[in-house]
Amino acid sequence: MNTPDFDAIKSKQKLMWASGNYAKVGSTLQLSGELLCESMALSAGQTVLDVAAGNGNATLAAARRFCRVTSTDYVQDLLDQSMVRALSEGMEVNYQLADAENLPFADNRYDNVVSTFGVMFAPNQVKAAAELLRVCKPGGRIGLANWTPDSFIGQLFKIIGRYVPPPAGVSSPANWGAESFIEANFAPQAQNIAIQSRDFLFRYLSAEHWLEEFRTYYGPTHKAFNALASEQQVELANEILSLLEKCNVATDGTLIVPSTYLEVVITKKA
Repeated sequence: MNTPDFDAIKSKQKLMWASGNYAKVGSTLQLSGELLCESMALSAGQTVLDVAAGNGNATLAAARRFCRVTSTDYVQDLLDQSMVRALSEGMEVNYQLADAENLPFADNRYDNVVSTFGVMFAPNQVKAAAELLRVCKPGGRIGLANWTPDSFIGQLFKIIGRYVPPPAGVSSPANWGAESFIEANFAPQAQNIAIQSRDFLFRYLSAEHWLEEFRTYYGPTHKAFNALASEQQVELANEILSLLEKCNVATDGTLIVPSTYLEVVITKKA
């Protein structure tokens, strides 16, 4: 099998994540960052590196706990969105443009390394996992929140992939939500791995409301629809609406869709 051109793939990914307005969707996921920081038992004054930080959910959660946070992403627009949020709350955060597969930091530098629904999208998954381990101090912690393959979002990825296939040789981001992936990539350097299954609840007015928000603001769905002819756009919309209705647990006429993710806290060997 030919090795994928990861640089070319990431160039396209950057355009995808810069499209729409991720903050409109990303900010609704703030709870996952707060829960992760609690599970990691962060202490004030510790150093935290947020990798593929997006609009800063884990970044802000760690800063609220008076940690010294460095927030990174390879899309400047996303860092700018996070910076606006941090400034509005009077928080001091160090922002730096950085590739999750080639972090510009020394070995063993950070007490804690985190990523919520971020590093899982790096195309070279093995290299990205190795980078998280490399920059984490011995005895430090790596905290992750990753959608599982069978979750609502995992199923959404599969639907989109049928209409807009991923680049050849690139694995699904949802691999990071499989315990086997975590064990294979982190266990050799881990003192302990704690994994908890959580459900995030997407709460919207209706299935149509969810689709409109994600079609307009969320990079992967925004770009997928724009890549299709109008007839295929209708077909994709109908498939997503059908999935939403199938997963909806609301009883009041609105939309509440649980999506399972793995919350992972890895303690690196001392």
